[in-house]
This record gives sequence, structure tokens and C-alpha cells, in this order.
Amino acid sequence: MEWTNLVNQAIQGERDAFIRLIRQIENSLYNTAKSMLRKEEDVADAIQETILKAYKSLHTIREPQYFKTWMFRILINECNTLLSRRSLSTSYAEVPAKEESSSPYDEVDMREAVDRLDEPKRVVIVLHYFEDLSLKQVANALDISESAVKMRLSRARQELYQKFKNFREVKLHVKSV
Repeated sequence: MEWTNLVNQAIQGERDAFIRLIRQIENSLYNTAKSMLRKEEDVADAIQETILKAYKSLHTIREPQYFKTWMFRILINECNTLLSRRSLSTSYAEVPAKEESSSPYDEVDMREAVDRLDEPKRVVIVLHYFEDLSLKQVANALDISESAVKMRLSRARQELYQKFKNFREVKLHVKSV
């Protein structure tokens, strides 16, 4: 209930309410932007633009209870804009070589494993599992259908399962040697 009240206050022009809302979700915004963009300077730019655009268009929110989803949608659009600009200007030298793991233990961290997923799978995992958005909210934030969200989640979970299954097999093999 407090969340909706803060949003309504922000819509009515109370800057402190908007600041409190942003402070409540700033870590979530950062984590989502980081998982999409990876470069700190791009993350900072995306978050700054997101907050500015949100502040300027607060009056357009139809359902205050979906403020967080609305913010993620703005952020994701901003990240996609930055990614498209980056892809136009990326030189061959900036493209990282496919990294071979020196040790199976390098692949244990769940967050790192998620970060290695391709962007569509990574974003749905981050929004649904790390940011606790419902399937409907993820679909709204990404402007795709709920069935597309379910499919991406299913494929991402399968890929993560395979990575951890392979890790476990290697770990068991190392122990037996």
C-alpha cells in the first residue's frame, strides 16, 4: 500500500516521494542494467537516462502498482538503445575471445552462469528470479507475450541445468582421480 501511495505522491509532483521510490529499486535497476550492458559506464548512463525519462513522464503511469514494471521497461529500452549504439561502434579488438574455463570451479557461481546466457534468456531470468517480477510483469516490461517469457525461462533453466550438470560431472571426476 505504501508503494502505491508513494507513486501517487510522485505523480502529484512530490520530488521526495520519487526519490524514495528510486532508492527502493536502485539496486534492482543496477543489477538489471549490469546484466544487459556489463560496462559500468554504460550502466550508469542507462540508469541516469531511465530515471530522467521516468521523472519527466510520471504523469503517464496508468496503474501506480506497476511502477516497478514501468521502470524496468524504461530501463530495458534504454539498455537496448545503448546496446544498438554500441554494436554500431564496436571494433573487432573490443570483441572478447570466447573464454575457455581454466578450471571447472570457475563456472560455479549462479550469477556468473546467468550472466553468460544470451541476452533474451538472461533478462527474463534476472527480472523473474532476481527481481521477483511475475511472468505478466516480465512480459509487460519486455513487451512480449507471457508464453514467450515462459519459453525463454524454460530454455534458460535448461541451459543453466546443463552447465551445472556438466560442472557436477567434472567435479565428481576430479574427486575420483
